Amino acid sequence: MQRVTLTGATGLIGGYVLRELRARDIDVTVLSRDARRAQAKLGVPAVGWNPLGEPAPAAALERRDAVIHLAGENVAQRWSAPARRAIRDSRVKGTENLVAGLGALGSDDRPRVLLSSSAIGYYGAHGEEPLDEEAPAGSGFLPDVCVDWEARARGAGQLGMRTVQMRTGVVLDRSEGALAKMLPPFRLGLGGPVAGGRQYVSWVHPDDLAGIALAAIQDERWSGPVNATAPEPATNGALSRALGRTLHRPALLPVPGFALRALYGEMAQIVTTGARVLPAKPLMLGYRFRHPQLEEALSAALAS
Repeated sequence: MQRVTLTGATGLIGGYVLRELRARDIDVTVLSRDARRAQAKLGVPAVGWNPLGEPAPAAALERRDAVIHLAGENVAQRWSAPARRAIRDSRVKGTENLVAGLGALGSDDRPRVLLSSSAIGYYGAHGEEPLDEEAPAGSGFLPDVCVDWEARARGAGQLGMRTVQMRTGVVLDRSEGALAKMLPPFRLGLGGPVAGGRQYVSWVHPDDLAGIALAAIQDERWSGPVNATAPEPATNGALSRALGRTLHRPALLPVPGFALRALYGEMAQIVTTGARVLPAKPLMLGYRFRHPQLEEALSAALAS
């Protein structure tokens, strides 16, 4: 039986990945700040870890086949100075301490692969330009965080481990994230495109996000950065129209960019700009998307 250690299991992405692991009868151990709470909630063994204060404990890492690292502070908040620090430290320092824990193991006890989450925020704003995994990093707070985050994860490669950096797109989930925030006004018929609607949204259904993660740890051909997005990114306007059709509601009321900037400050740029990110590597490696079409993916996300 394959054995995997998972961080961030109580988060949005972690929950889907955990279900996928368990569906495949993979033995899972969770690393969590609150091991007792995580074990009670998730029903799997959990080991306590303070990712900002100490290397990951050997008890949760040794003789595992893979580590999937998804832990990180929520980006979708106003980027105050404390929020910026938490966003950066949770990713950069947390990954550094995870790799330090892996480095403390003997080579025979060390997992073979580390899959570390990243984000399409790596690319920054690029308008309509198609972006594959070879595209350069953008500039600004979020791209800089992603660059440093991925660099820490690549440190596991120096330990002889295969490393994958999963650049996650906008996850379509009805209870958390961008879609959850869109649903209340759209259900009232008050939804519409944001900041003109021409900016691209590189979305992904959580089933495919989990599927890509599992493919990446099980297939040795996967390494380096991987775009975890659907094959056909949509403009914000197209996403708004598709969501309106799915909910059988009009989607005509525009949301001006200044309103989002007033609410979220600099963080609003994630929504008001955009990037057209393509999953070139998953497609090349033969990954078959379960939900490649936006409208069907929205229907599946709202039904789940």
